[in-house]
Amino acid sequence: MRRIALCLLSFFCFAAACRKPTQLHLTIGSKFFTEQVILAELLAQHIESRTNIPVDRKTNLGGTLLVHKALLSGNLDLYVEYTGTALTAVLNESPGTDTPAAIYNRVKQQYSQRFQLDLTEPLGFENTFAMVVRGEDAQVLHLRTTSDLVPVAPKWRAGVGYEFLERPDGFPGWSARYSLHFAAPPNVMDLGLLYRALLDHQVDVVAGNSTDGLIDSLHLVALEDDQHYFPPYDAVPIVRRAALEKFPQLRSALADLSGKLTAADMRHLNAQVDADQRDVAAVVRAFRATKNL
Repeated sequence: MRRIALCLLSFFCFAAACRKPTQLHLTIGSKFFTEQVILAELLAQHIESRTNIPVDRKTNLGGTLLVHKALLSGNLDLYVEYTGTALTAVLNESPGTDTPAAIYNRVKQQYSQRFQLDLTEPLGFENTFAMVVRGEDAQVLHLRTTSDLVPVAPKWRAGVGYEFLERPDGFPGWSARYSLHFAAPPNVMDLGLLYRALLDHQVDVVAGNSTDGLIDSLHLVALEDDQHYFPPYDAVPIVRRAALEKFPQLRSALADLSGKLTAADMRHLNAQVDADQRDVAAVVRAFRATKNL
């Protein structure tokens, strides 16, 4: 019996010695399009270089509400959102005629009170919806603004992402504001397929993003939102308050990124990944070097 007891004691001591202590880590996520993956990698690399926090990456998770739920559940600690999207799609509020600063403050207050989430400082650029047409159509039909679509819409087909079809600031409100009546209900497809469908003449106008790198490289044209339908969409990191408490150095690391990206920067980063097929991590490393981050 004494020998058995000693064996059991040795086993438990060995198991305890082999068991690794639980390591605290930060989980950064993204929605399912290129820009979001790039921004998640930018946050991850910057935090890793400025702090000793281990970072897990969970990218291409899905749409806004799915990523928001992952944040609330604790499966994510941090991701980049756009203020207009947070206000309309998550908080279900109307932007009205508020300025970008007013919308940022509304979202910051509501996210803090309702979700215990903190908005840090904006990254410096806005990514608004862009209604995009083929370059040759814009030239031949003299399309410059969204209002210019009114006479051609009855013969045209629109292409949109799944989220844009349903969200409060999406297709129904946009088409109603501009009195657009298309030949058929919009074709709904993955965001990555929109521009290919446009080039292949499967659709004639698509709901893209103003910072998409493929707009210039594919010789497409983004129409001006001349009736100012879309609210401001400033890119801003959103972080769980519990993560800030767990990692006090995180707040200052995120503050380093305030105002560091312009819309032109973001278009260039997106183009390197989407058009040039470069690796996201390598693109982000090169960008950080140019910005001394």
